Amino acid sequence: MPLSTSLPLAAGLVLLALAAPAAAQAGKAEAPIPAATLALMAQKGVTAASPVLFRAYKKESEIEVWKKGRAGYVYIKTFPICRWSGQLGPKRRSGDRQTPEGFYTVPRRQMNPNSHYYLSFDVGYPNAYDRAHGGTGSAVMVHGICSSMGCFAMTNGTVGEIYAIARDALNGGQAAFQFQSYPFRMTAENMARHRTDPNIAFWRDLKAGSDRFEVSREELQVSVVAGHYAFAPARDPAVEAAVTTRRAVEEARMTALAEAGEPAVRTTYSDGGQNAFWAAYTARGGAVGDISRPEALAFAGQEVVVVPGHRTHRPVPDTVWASWAGPESGLSPRQMAGFVPVYERAPDPFGALVAPLPTRYSDALPSWLAAGLAGPAPGRPYLAGSPAGLLASAEAL
Repeated sequence: MPLSTSLPLAAGLVLLALAAPAAAQAGKAEAPIPAATLALMAQKGVTAASPVLFRAYKKESEIEVWKKGRAGYVYIKTFPICRWSGQLGPKRRSGDRQTPEGFYTVPRRQMNPNSHYYLSFDVGYPNAYDRAHGGTGSAVMVHGICSSMGCFAMTNGTVGEIYAIARDALNGGQAAFQFQSYPFRMTAENMARHRTDPNIAFWRDLKAGSDRFEVSREELQVSVVAGHYAFAPARDPAVEAAVTTRRAVEEARMTALAEAGEPAVRTTYSDGGQNAFWAAYTARGGAVGDISRPEALAFAGQEVVVVPGHRTHRPVPDTVWASWAGPESGLSPRQMAGFVPVYERAPDPFGALVAPLPTRYSDALPSWLAAGLAGPAPGRPYLAGSPAGLLASAEAL
């Protein structure tokens, strides 16, 4: 081959080799949302271009997808988290391995199609709340593979779909999407069980936001006031009234559960957790790539009882008492022949004077004891060990 021909060809091959990884990278970043997920969206009256919102739960190791419809955000599906690290509670500083909790915003610039972890987006830690509390760190991601040092690690296939859902919402005109991160599902039961945890005041702030979203189905308008999360009221006064009612009911339920004897616990981790789906998948030989600190997963989610639970007997309703005491009830004392309740008997203030008084010691003894002390008689069992003459001696007293 002539040299003049081989040089351009070699240069072209080099350029092709360099372009191939970039093309592959662009290809996965532009992969479409799976048809099954688009069908779920269509069932809820939303499209790929509709605004999106994500909700993460560390203890349950799940990320939910919500899309905005005509009447507010609607639930679409849940993705299992392959790995998160640290303990329940907020991230405070760089290197603490804590996966953050709070309310975060993700604009387009935080999407990373060239991630070393397949695909990823930065959740936006630290936010205004984190900075107000001295939080340090950066690059907390939702990414591929199954290794976490404070991130939400999802595996490549899972993060590919999450990335596509977020990308299409941003392409559809959403300026930024909200990422809500919670320690666990913010139920009254979970809050009551963790009521002695050092993070409970912070989690009450998170629950206020969670309750508001559950009622309004609107993206939370979040600010920080005096070191606490604050939320703008709903535009509709009726919705705001419903939020207020929900908050009051949940607070009352938390108090009632504690008073009813719900145990108080702390949920501890060696270093984060993993959704049970991925644990079962890898146990069957499924491949998810490298898993960070797999030995720590054996000690994930251990509940330490701080205040033991106790049962509180529930009061018997009046209707049940009435049924038990009714004249037709088998439990009613009225069914016993000749029984007259004390409260129905005519009082006899002189009855004690009319009754014969005992004149001997033996008259006041129970009949079975007097019989035993008197000695054996035909057809009557003898009280073993009764000394002869004991009754006579007692009479002499």
